[in-house]
Amino acid sequence: MNYEPSAMNYKETLDYLYTQLPMFTRVGASAFKKDLTNTLALCELLGNPQHKFKSVHVGGTNGKGSTSHMLAAILQTAGYKTGLYTSPHLKDFRERIRVNGQMISEQTVVDFVAQHKPDFEAIEPSFFEMTVALAFDVFAKEKVDIAIIEVGLGGRLDSTNVISPLLSVITNIGWDHMNMLGDTMQLIAAEKAGIIKPSTPVIIGEFQQEIADIFIEKAKLENSEITFASEEDLKVESRKLEGSILDLLDVEVTTQDLNTYNLQLDLPGTYQLKNLKTVLCSVDELRRQGFTITNQHIAIALKQVKTLTGLHGRWEVLSRDPLTICDTGHNPEGITEVLKNIATVPYQQLHFVIGMVNDKDISKVLDMLPTNATYYFCKPDIPRGLEAESLKQQAKNFGLHGEAYPSVTVAFKAAQVNAGEKDLVFIGGSTFVVAEVV
Repeated sequence: MNYEPSAMNYKETLDYLYTQLPMFTRVGASAFKKDLTNTLALCELLGNPQHKFKSVHVGGTNGKGSTSHMLAAILQTAGYKTGLYTSPHLKDFRERIRVNGQMISEQTVVDFVAQHKPDFEAIEPSFFEMTVALAFDVFAKEKVDIAIIEVGLGGRLDSTNVISPLLSVITNIGWDHMNMLGDTMQLIAAEKAGIIKPSTPVIIGEFQQEIADIFIEKAKLENSEITFASEEDLKVESRKLEGSILDLLDVEVTTQDLNTYNLQLDLPGTYQLKNLKTVLCSVDELRRQGFTITNQHIAIALKQVKTLTGLHGRWEVLSRDPLTICDTGHNPEGITEVLKNIATVPYQQLHFVIGMVNDKDISKVLDMLPTNATYYFCKPDIPRGLEAESLKQQAKNFGLHGEAYPSVTVAFKAAQVNAGEKDLVFIGGSTFVVAEVV
């Protein structure tokens, strides 16, 4: 199909990007570039916008999206013009690039692609590399005070790793993308540690014994101060210890000098407690660097992260009749947290709508799932999606039973029809499954 850039509308522009540029979410590892050459070439072409705004770089296996959105919400509430770059998107490509919570315009995307289509054909960037370049270009032109930049995949070779941030944040390390990042926790950690920059403070969300030294050594090498948020004298705990947490997470925070204050967070998954501690440590560091962020700014922002930033898919209640919840957790660590949250909800029967991608070892996740749930197997609508029948057969080996459905939507509707009024419908297994129901 031939595209005439000047004549393309928004939909045609996206079709061009999706079909012409290798896209990781669609084709997997073949879209992952093993160096930063293309990103640097695109940035050079744009006048190196990545050096024209302040930034915070956020990586890690789980929680980096929630952490990025919380930080952005706090900064924009504190009065700073805040850019936010995240991936992947759920519904609209423009979710990836926001300024003060607002998605960029369709025209911005159309104009950028029209202007640079010949350059794309010369440089041959991936979809992700092009998107990062667009984000940096927007943030520079918008003159944001600060941008929160979420790592796409890994760290060292990720396209976002051309910035010089005020602060690097790594939430945690888990088993994900081993085919690209390495098949041991140490190798994965070394890739993630690649965002630690010279003389730039780094906050690690979770102290994990087997890999902590990798971060400590890298920080030492770069002469960067390192903080493990989980080890700080800052207590962050849920005040609602019994029953399910479906709307707001009530949190009690006790500081180093034993001052206590309460927060409410509209991202109610209990796993957000870990992310919140990382966020609060990051705010402390930004305060040290001269940002004016009060406790009131934090409290106001955290109560409306979803409204301020457009975040979806984190322990999100879609319906209450029957109770229907989705979550994007998809690797072993993410599923562990999902199951902890499911355990807080009283229900008679669990109806689990599940789909996965075909280029990962899914056995660890399948082995964790409850055998007494009813499963609705489906394939997310992307080329990497695992066929529903194949997922059903693999799941059977782990004692998981249910039917295969022709699409996520059909599986979702079947689960809601079959669920009794005291049952729970849960949708997950892949970000791309959640994208089809939110």
